[in-house]
Amino acid sequence: MLNWTPTADHAPIYFAKAKGWYTEAGIDLNIEAGKGSAVSAQRVGTGGSDLGISDLPTTIQAKGKGADVKAVMVIYANSPQGFYWLKSSGINGPKDFAGRKIGNPPGDAARLMWPAFAKKVGLDPASVTFVNVSPQAKVAALKSKSVDIISDFYNEHDLKAREFGADLGFQPWRDAGVNVYGNSLIVNGPYLAKNPAQVKKFVAVTQRAYDACVKSFEPCLQALQASVSGLTPDNQRDQWNRIKQLMRDDTTTKVALGAFDGARVKADYELVSSLIGIDKAYDPATLFTNEFLDKGVRMAPN
Repeated sequence: MLNWTPTADHAPIYFAKAKGWYTEAGIDLNIEAGKGSAVSAQRVGTGGSDLGISDLPTTIQAKGKGADVKAVMVIYANSPQGFYWLKSSGINGPKDFAGRKIGNPPGDAARLMWPAFAKKVGLDPASVTFVNVSPQAKVAALKSKSVDIISDFYNEHDLKAREFGADLGFQPWRDAGVNVYGNSLIVNGPYLAKNPAQVKKFVAVTQRAYDACVKSFEPCLQALQASVSGLTPDNQRDQWNRIKQLMRDDTTTKVALGAFDGARVKADYELVSSLIGIDKAYDPATLFTNEFLDKGVRMAPN
């Protein structure tokens, strides 16, 4: 289960499926669009889906609520989260968010992680009002001023820059002290226990697919467009260029594409625990594994 509707960051999965790589590995893959990381983590945690994509802080919270999940590959080594606003609205930065309306979907990871961001920048988490806005309606909502701020992934940055020009305000979370791991491939615990070889094959194919798309995105874009309607090719290319930046850190370039750093996972866990809370504490080392990754496949350094 994907975290949202399919876009450029999911293109490698569609590419690998179109190439028959999953089938060759003995995997009958059904790709289901998602409705937010919270929904995906819950679905995978209860066994409704064998595997899924969810951002790591949401997965951290879900596991604390009893979801039996393990992260097996990181896609976004850097947080893709950001807030956007119009400078003409009188907002100069996050400290001006108090009393404003933030638009995003109810299952959005940014909404779940808002208390952590707010406390990092010195805001009362209760000082803003959240308005339900679908992913496709975010730009229109900001343009119509039905909301003052929207949260969105860095992937879509170029689209907003073209739409709003110099009036666009932007605060990436990673520059505000909240550079948590983003979208990650997660697997249901019981499924993993019963099918470790199958999970290893799935991770190997998926890692190979992301590597292939980093090297050449056009075939991946074609595969995505063949399965998903309504996508603008240039926008998806812009997204992918941003996504490559988010995929790249010391661990993914030196250990393996998709590899987690244990110290960072622990830091993410502690941030969520201290600023948001975890229902039932656990050892963050049980949240992830790098064992299924091919260490010979590494993220390009630039």
